[in-house]
Amino acid sequence: MPKAKQGPVRVAIIGAGQVSDFHHVPGLKLDPRAELAAICDPNADLLAQRAAQWGIAKTTTDYKTIVEDPNIDAVVIATPNFTHQEISNAAARAGKHVMCEKPLALNAGEVRDMYETAKAADVVHMTAFTYRFAPSMRYMRHLVKSGALGTPRHFRSQRFLDLPETSWGWRQYKEKAGAGDLFDMTIHRIDFAMDLLGPIKSISGALATFAERTSTPDGGTCPPSDIDDWSALIGQFESGCTGVWEGTVLAKGHYKDGTHHEWAEVNGSEGSAVYRMHDPNHILLGSHKHDLQPVSVPAEFMKPVGSPRDIHAGLPSTVFRYDLVFEFVSAIVEGRQALPSYLEGWRAQMVADATIQSFDQRRWVDLKIED
Repeated sequence: MPKAKQGPVRVAIIGAGQVSDFHHVPGLKLDPRAELAAICDPNADLLAQRAAQWGIAKTTTDYKTIVEDPNIDAVVIATPNFTHQEISNAAARAGKHVMCEKPLALNAGEVRDMYETAKAADVVHMTAFTYRFAPSMRYMRHLVKSGALGTPRHFRSQRFLDLPETSWGWRQYKEKAGAGDLFDMTIHRIDFAMDLLGPIKSISGALATFAERTSTPDGGTCPPSDIDDWSALIGQFESGCTGVWEGTVLAKGHYKDGTHHEWAEVNGSEGSAVYRMHDPNHILLGSHKHDLQPVSVPAEFMKPVGSPRDIHAGLPSTVFRYDLVFEFVSAIVEGRQALPSYLEGWRAQMVADATIQSFDQRRWVDLKIED
């Protein structure tokens, strides 16, 4: 197990884009046990902008400077997907605790290498599966695990985004992103489905690309996208439960003030529960001949025990994400492994890879999810 950290946890952000600005840095600044010690980004202009915004003096365009710095305890990796494996392995071998954005890498083989490297280095490793920390998802997990819904039978997930059809930059190319909606959005839902219901044993999947994305937002041109902007899966869990997932970034009319549409549902023998992204502080509950109705998430599920977040402050669809960093810092301070760790990232990646294999080969793919 990782050794408990005494004193402030000095964290460096590697990748100063929107996800760090919106989620990771506010989470760090809320936690009195943590200190934002340095930032790294290859874009010097963005680096200067973030240094001013975040109030940090130590900056670099080279991640190796961060990895080699003895005054850094941990790193948050929010860089393009194809860079994750190299940065994470270097940081872990240098004794840094690591939290990495999803997908952890371009395929399950790379993720396994990241997991084994971090495990061998005995550092905390965490996959940024943010939605596990939504209050209604935490409560849904309790309802499933406690048996309140009876025997789980079906899982169903929709994640429909209404995004522009202009270029995504590196995100729209397979060699740098690995995949599109499947790796960026649906992989979250694969993870929390397995967290709720256990390992998936078999998958049938499909992918499609509708938007060429040959225009940049500023009116320029670029090569067309070669990744999916729609993905769908049908799965069978080892428990006997079934699952259906669908995701797209091209669902016109599902913008919902920037939160877009999400619906994750578990149907059990005694009842059903629904999580919705735009209203994460409420859950829909129903039972036989009693229609789904909104119910407030009980206070004990609104945030992890000890989280410094004020549950009454901020936009509900945003602020629960700060608890991701709280869990990372807590694991470092307490000398334990974080949840979700790289192991959970690897398991979800195996399912995502099997989805691509299923579609390419037009068949069901059986899985053996690793322990």
